[in-house]
Formats: sequence, structure tokens, C-alpha cells
Amino acid sequence: MQRAHPNRARPHRGGLGRAPLRRPGGVGSVAAQAAGGGVEHPLVDNRENARLFQYEDGVKQSFDKIKPVLKQISAFQHETDFEQRAQHKAKQDLGFNLPQEILADAWVSQLDMKRLFAWCVFETYRRYCDEFFSQDPLAAASAEDFAEFLQGCGFHTLDISPCADGRVAHVIRYVLRLPQDQVRRKSYAGATFDVEDSIQKWVEVEMLRYREGRPNLADAPTRYLKTVVYHFSSVDPEHQGCAAHGSDTELAAAEGLKRLEAFREAIENSYCCGASIDLLLIGMDTDTDSVRVHVPDGHGRTDLGSYIDSEALFSETARLGPSEALASIERVVAGAANDTLAGMQRFIVQLLKNNFSQIAYVRAYHGASYDDIGHAERFIGAGIGFEEVQLRNLMYFAYLNTVEEAAKDMDVGIKIFSGLNAAHGLPIPVVVRFDYHGQVPGAKERAVERCGQVARAVTSRYAKIFERGLLHVMQVVRDCTGTGPIEVVDCSVTANEFAGAH
Repeated sequence: MQRAHPNRARPHRGGLGRAPLRRPGGVGSVAAQAAGGGVEHPLVDNRENARLFQYEDGVKQSFDKIKPVLKQISAFQHETDFEQRAQHKAKQDLGFNLPQEILADAWVSQLDMKRLFAWCVFETYRRYCDEFFSQDPLAAASAEDFAEFLQGCGFHTLDISPCADGRVAHVIRYVLRLPQDQVRRKSYAGATFDVEDSIQKWVEVEMLRYREGRPNLADAPTRYLKTVVYHFSSVDPEHQGCAAHGSDTELAAAEGLKRLEAFREAIENSYCCGASIDLLLIGMDTDTDSVRVHVPDGHGRTDLGSYIDSEALFSETARLGPSEALASIERVVAGAANDTLAGMQRFIVQLLKNNFSQIAYVRAYHGASYDDIGHAERFIGAGIGFEEVQLRNLMYFAYLNTVEEAAKDMDVGIKIFSGLNAAHGLPIPVVVRFDYHGQVPGAKERAVERCGQVARAVTSRYAKIFERGLLHVMQVVRDCTGTGPIEVVDCSVTANEFAGAH
């Protein structure tokens, strides 16, 4: 395997690339040609792939049934037995009853399909959350070993900030195959995370290490690993890249790195312990779920033009035996490393190996790339929580405390859904959620109050579409210290229906 001359740009034919970051070459590119034909690979976990697909397919079908079922219900809304037939159809196909007050008013004029659609999305989300927290369907077999592995690589915490784009929502459990309950994830538009928020989390982690020895003792020689995941499109790079960066892959990578460096500098300036921070930049192709890993050097510096392409490496190792394939990944990572710490190399090797299963997953169940290369999210999630959302194109994330501080994230989400829903007469469903710690006095009451504040700010900021019935908000809270369900505290669709509709 050859490495490109440092000053010469070339197409990426191997697992290791070095070239100025540019938009990929679309379906005619080397990577896209290599993606054809469901190639087997010795490091792929096909059993896990089948399990993960069954879960993803089941969840998405529950949302995607809503439109066709409501179309059928709309067709007989003026029949004398409409309410009974509608409830029977909904219960049979969607698994729950519909709000009686919406059905009862249909004879007056027309069935309010906007309200009914939003309510069905909200109820489906509620049921999906209940199943996630009660059944733990995405439990990883290796979850118990992950903390030990991470510390063996020299890290005590893995903090990942992906883009808020719904096409990246599955990056933890699917793309990188990591246990979602042991990785901190906070999503931001363009992956330009809040530096102050990350500093606060770092302080919290270090305090736990000093006071409680969790996840390890404060004098253990481990570091806090902060990671950014930017994204791009190999099929339609000019239009389906990161919306927050105008589908400019080079800009998305550069802005992600800029935030990472700002975070490390802030810790160094404030606490004089920069050695406890490591940085990692990862690019993700939302069409194939392959990744680009930018290997930092021994001083923690990242070269934007140099990265390991997992899809090319997948193809190069597909016909090897398991041990030979793993050894090949290790050689590529070592070749990319410039005095990079051995623990970081080991961690990157594992990420690439994990991603091979996801590359095979996409090829097996979706072909050379996903059909929905663009946005196809079902709802917007705003607030703090949503750890259950580990599926691609299910929800657009807008992590926030107030709408004002996250106006950019919310505006991007509303713009996306204006095309997905509002342009077709369907409302934009927004779930406002704030998780709280049940052992803290007054925490639930404050979470409920914050939900109300954000909901009012959302309906005020987007008042024109809200007044037209093209935006609906459901407010929920959850005690994140246990495995209990979310609790609906208010909804703009209809009052007091969620408790008795299922």
C-alpha cells in the first residue's frame, strides 16, 4: 500500500489517503465502484447486523405506516360508522386508538388531518421510547468490556459530538458499533459543539474521578477523548452534504477541528492540564456509513488532508483471513501515525474494524448506498435527552437549554422539515424534552417548567407556521436515573389524550 507524496493530490485508492479535502467524485468515484456487489468480509458480524436491522426496520415501519393508514381513514370520514371504523383501522395497523375528540369533530367539516398526523407521530414516539427503556433492544454484548478497553487505550471518557443531521444519529451504536450507554453524545448543527458545555462536562468527569474514583482514580494516567464527527455525501456531494456548512466537506472538517482545538486550549488555559485531553476528528459518508479517520500525531495535531478511508480498507482486506485482515488494519493505522500514542492507534484500529460491519450492513440491506441519501427524518427533538434515538434519519437533533442559544440548530431543522412536511401540507412534529435526575429535589418541576419555556419559544419563533397548524409540539420529561418511560406533560395537538389512548 502506497502513501501519496505529501504535496501531490491523488484519488484515494488505498486505505490511507493524503490529499487536500475535496468533495468525493460521486457514483463514478473509486469508493463508489468498490461498494458494488455485497462483498463478504472476515471481520463482519452478520448476526449482529441482522439483529440491528430487524430493530431499525421495525421502528421505522411504525412511523412510516402513519401516512397510508391516515389516507385510508380519510377516505371514509363521512360514513355513518366513521369513528368506529377509524379506531379499528388505527388499532389494527398502528397499534393504538386515535384521539376521540378529533374524530368526533370530523362530521362538522373535514377531519383535521394535520392534528391527527402530528398526534400519531407523537404517540408512536412515546411507544418507541417505552420499548427502548423497558426492553433495551440495542444492548451491546461487549458493553461490559468497553470501559476496560477504553482505559486500556489510555482514555477514561469518550465524548462524541456529531452533527445534528438525522443521517448521523446512528453514529454511536451502528456506524462505530459502540455501546450507546457508555459514550457521551451531544449533537450540534455542523458538529460545531458548545465549548463551554464540554468544559462543564470535563469538570464533572474530573470531579467524579477525584471524589468517587469513577470511572477510574484521578491519578490514573488516562485522558479525556473528545471526538467530532462531521459528514459528507459521496453520491451527491454538492447538495446532500452538511447543510450547516453548505455541503462543503472541507469547511465541515475544518470547523470541527477548530472546535476541538478551542476546547483543548480552553482546558489548558483554565486548568493547566492539557495533557489530559486528546482529540479525534472523524468524517462520515452518510450514503454508505463508511468513515474517514484523521489520525492525530504524537503532539495531538490533526492534518485535515490525511485520513484513513474505511471503505477502501474494507475492500482491500475482504479476501483475507480474520487475523490477516486485522493485521492489515493495524499496519495502515501505524503507517498513518506520526509518533501517535499506541493507545490512540489501538482505539482507531477498533473503530475501523467496527465500521466494517456497518459497511456490510448498508450493502446487505440497502445496496451500494442508502436510497434516502437526503433528509427523511420523522420529527424534531429539542432539549436534553433522546439517548434512545440511535437510528438513522429518525429524528433531527437540536440539543438546547433555550431556543435563543440554539437558534441556528432549530432554524436548520425547521428548514429541513419545511421541505419534508410543511410543503406537502403536513405539520412539523417537535418533541421538546428535558431529562432530570430524580434524586435531586425539585428537578422534575424545573424540567417541566423548562419544557414549557422552550415550547412557547418554539411556537413564538415559528408563529406563522404554528398558526396554520403546520407545527405541533409535545412536551415530555424523563427521570434519567432509571429505566422508566418518558412522561408527557403537554401537547399542542389535544389535551389529556396520551394517558388513555393505548
